[in-house]
Amino acid sequence: MKDFPIVHAVTDSGILTDEDFLPRALSIMRALGSRGALHLRSSKASGQTLHRLASALAVYQRGTGCWLIVNDRVDIAAAVGARGVQLASHSLTIEQARVVAPGLPLGSSVHSVEEAVEAEAAGASWCVAGTVFETPSHSGRVPARLDFVEKVAKAVRIPVIAIGGVRPEDVAALREAGAYGVATIRGAGWDHEIDASADEDMLLKTRLPVVSESGFSEPVTRYISAYDSESGSGRDDNADGQRRSQGAGGE
Repeated sequence: MKDFPIVHAVTDSGILTDEDFLPRALSIMRALGSRGALHLRSSKASGQTLHRLASALAVYQRGTGCWLIVNDRVDIAAAVGARGVQLASHSLTIEQARVVAPGLPLGSSVHSVEEAVEAEAAGASWCVAGTVFETPSHSGRVPARLDFVEKVAKAVRIPVIAIGGVRPEDVAALREAGAYGVATIRGAGWDHEIDASADEDMLLKTRLPVVSESGFSEPVTRYISAYDSESGSGRDDNADGQRRSQGAGGE
């Protein structure tokens, strides 16, 4: 997919109930611009609530260039004009989602190489692969880590987005493994009231604010900076937003 976002900021269920969620989301979408995507994701919000929030985020999408991707709810994504849908194992299949929204790009969450291959064969436009590193929400789960990302990237031609405990300092290694981009929940800084001054706290490192070129101070811009820094490191990389042929299945 040409110009597919490289940094994906994923919401958690809790942030959607905050009264300042929409202003926070707008700030993140402005900071990411066309190189990013905001995933509206919640296992608890009602359909009515998700539709209301998605409608507002769709307006922000048009103003910022940042993609709105709705998780699971194909109907809501189609109704508000989102740029895509992220499907999980409990969602409609890709074939079923195509019936609801024939022209909408669909992503698939995968946890094995086989799932990634099946998703691509079914028509997925991208896959989100994880969990790459151990996270508090999946503390009992063995992380897939870099070798999993590399295997998935070699097995499919669609963009592979790595998720699960990804910090900005992991971007270089993930791209070397063949990942097209990264996704983050905590790294988006949704819990903005937490003091991010303790550098020794690895969970908070992704919250440290950085001023992006567009002038917006958001923790998530560290991922953009890391991506750009890695791209200019002197290796034989393609331009941003394009996958390398090595370890990525080629284009």
